[in-house]
Amino acid sequence: MKKTLFLMATVALMVASCGDNKKSEESSQTAEQAAAEAAAPAQSQETEAITVNLEGTDQMTFNIQEIKAKAGQTINLTLKHVGQMAKNQMGHNFVLLKKGTDIPAFGMAAMEAGLEKEYIPNDGKDVIVHTKLLGGGESDTISFKAPSEPGSYDYICSYPGHFSLMKGVLIVE
Repeated sequence: MKKTLFLMATVALMVASCGDNKKSEESSQTAEQAAAEAAAPAQSQETEAITVNLEGTDQMTFNIQEIKAKAGQTINLTLKHVGQMAKNQMGHNFVLLKKGTDIPAFGMAAMEAGLEKEYIPNDGKDVIVHTKLLGGGESDTISFKAPSEPGSYDYICSYPGHFSLMKGVLIVE
């Protein structure tokens, strides 16, 4: 797109230079305005990234239960474990699941995966993205694009037993 704009502006300037100075200035301004207008739609189509600061507590809660994003929008998510307990006692993570995932079945598979795999099942077929498993005072930041298909996507903490309380939804518009 930038090459096209550059070529358009160059051609316009070349044509303008063939006439007198007054026409050259007018043509130059017109080419610059055309280039700016052509670039404007490309800039307005891009959506700014969103930042989400998610906290997990020793009381097995997330501070945010709903996140909204546009399809394909970049999400910069930081999970902070604001509690005191260690990862092996009260670990927390953020796991964004594909639509239609059977959460209790996923929770069982996560438990079977165990602490050494940070409670993420081996096959990972239901996982869109996840953070590391965190202990008290730790944090992890991930960047990802919201799914391209609008709808609701569940997110949970996959530490055994946490998914029933530590859950939320990413709404993709």
